[in-house]
Amino acid sequence: MSDQGKNTSFIKQQAAALGFNYCGISKAVPLNDDARRLEQWLQKGFHGKMKYMENYFDLRVDPTKLVPGARSVITLMLNYYTESQQPVDAPRVARYAYGEDYHLVIREKLTTFLQNIRTNIGDIAGRGFVDSAPVLERSWAQRSGLGWIGKNGNLLTKQTGSFYFIATLITDLALDYEDPFAKDYCGTCTRCIDACPTDAILPDKVVDGSRCISYFTIELKEMLIPESYQGKFENWMFGCDTCQDVCPWNRFAKPTTEVGFNPLPEILNLSTAEWEDMSEAQFKKIFRDSPLSRAKFAGIQRNLKFIKKVKD
Repeated sequence: MSDQGKNTSFIKQQAAALGFNYCGISKAVPLNDDARRLEQWLQKGFHGKMKYMENYFDLRVDPTKLVPGARSVITLMLNYYTESQQPVDAPRVARYAYGEDYHLVIREKLTTFLQNIRTNIGDIAGRGFVDSAPVLERSWAQRSGLGWIGKNGNLLTKQTGSFYFIATLITDLALDYEDPFAKDYCGTCTRCIDACPTDAILPDKVVDGSRCISYFTIELKEMLIPESYQGKFENWMFGCDTCQDVCPWNRFAKPTTEVGFNPLPEILNLSTAEWEDMSEAQFKKIFRDSPLSRAKFAGIQRNLKFIKKVKD
């Protein structure tokens, strides 16, 4: 086996040892087709008021701008699915936010991953990214042979569905590359499109982010959610899993083994009244290391009031 092959095998072994469920490797090249799609998406205003999406366009579509001399993009996927359920009438939280903030969990793994590579292979250049830099993770996952991008914009796997976090490591190390995942197994299914509460999922695998419940409940910083969406949130307080919950491929989802993603007791037990009566100090203490902290206490209270209007 060549040194390149040995290095590839070592990297895949390390990814598995650190608990990642999938590891795929693609050649670091400019994503020209993705660049055109992203430009059109931005021009149509589908990013809403997420102005940061307009920044660093060149970096998003060319890995060599993020890591000079980049040769390989390593894509890692970590399962977060849990079968635990919230009370039926409680304000709903997307599954990815049940446990510890995934940035903290995965960043620690990526740091160890890169250290182990450098210790065993050499002083390579490399940077790891977890949803915190302009990287098109799902495109790299598809190019690395890990799955296809579904009509809801999520990366789908035939084996276990779509409840995954995606991380990326860009490096100047030459490795063996996977073939892109060429097939699309969504077929004629439109369940995600039909089920989307706000009609955010458009044809041709385009999602209007400015209509998505996750956008309104997490990304929108203004204190007023447009009244035209009143009654459409289906009790979602933070994020939305509707398009994933109805996806047939997610019937194969398996519970995560990552202890950091075990649900916080409060997520599974708090009633609507307890959410509404929570003080800011309590919120900060309970959800200090939770994805919910992104919306901040004021955002959660805004969301609660918005979804409560339907019931009153």
